[in-house]
Amino acid sequence: MLIGTAASRFLRHVAVERGLADNTLAAYRRDLARYEAHLADLGRTDIEQVTDEDVSGFLAAVRRDDGMAATSAARMLSTVRGLHRFLAEDGVVREDVARETAPPKQPMRLPKAITIDEMARLIAATDGDDPVLIRDKALLELLYATGTRVSEAVGLDVDDLSTGELVRVLGKGGKQRLVPLGSYARTAVEGYLTRVRPVFAARGAATPALFLGPRGARLSRQGAWLVIQAAAERSGLTAHVSPHTFRHSFATHLLQGGADVRVVQELLGHASVATTQLYTLVTADTLRDVYTTSHPRAR
Repeated sequence: MLIGTAASRFLRHVAVERGLADNTLAAYRRDLARYEAHLADLGRTDIEQVTDEDVSGFLAAVRRDDGMAATSAARMLSTVRGLHRFLAEDGVVREDVARETAPPKQPMRLPKAITIDEMARLIAATDGDDPVLIRDKALLELLYATGTRVSEAVGLDVDDLSTGELVRVLGKGGKQRLVPLGSYARTAVEGYLTRVRPVFAARGAATPALFLGPRGARLSRQGAWLVIQAAAERSGLTAHVSPHTFRHSFATHLLQGGADVRVVQELLGHASVATTQLYTLVTADTLRDVYTTSHPRAR
């Protein structure tokens, strides 16, 4: 089977059987295109010709030639390993030649969160009666109240707020979860729905989207990023703020307040509790710093 045909077959499989999001599928396509280019340079045209040395050589090439960080290289290798595992299980090839190629070791990077006071300043930067500011406040309050990814937030429809106190979030892999919506976020969202969304919606085609732009179309991820950047500039925060800052701060502040890590895992939609436990390292570091600076016999 031609390598391109094998890659297309794998992409159809993950799209249909695993229900991956469009952004994830696009990343898979880019990874496999880079892999195909590497194999073409080696003169490989048929997937049966690929060896384990080709796979490990691909990993070395993206690190060496592309200057790719360990995290990105590991993600790309994961796609390639998924391809070969699928082909072996489907009987297209005799063996999984990528099975023994290990991903590069990655440095532990702790999530970056801002303080509760800094978050309050950031959200307060959207105060005002301007319709766009009212929408922006609703968006930022919802991001901080629910810990949703920005793609999940802009993907919300009005019907996802059916109960008013819970938000139905569609996460990675098409998995749904229910997340509580706190009183601050409820007030901000209700104000936006009453005063602003009908005006924006009247300017565009009918859409179920919760967050709209002034022309009536669904707010994009890029649009949400610009909202956050503008609020950060107005608030005067010196820390770098990104859409994920809200998610990291949500988790960190919950754990600092005594929330169980398993509950936080459910709220974030993490498949593994190990991912959520990174946040416990952040709170442990905070406790250690406070102890060191406060206890008379700590030093």
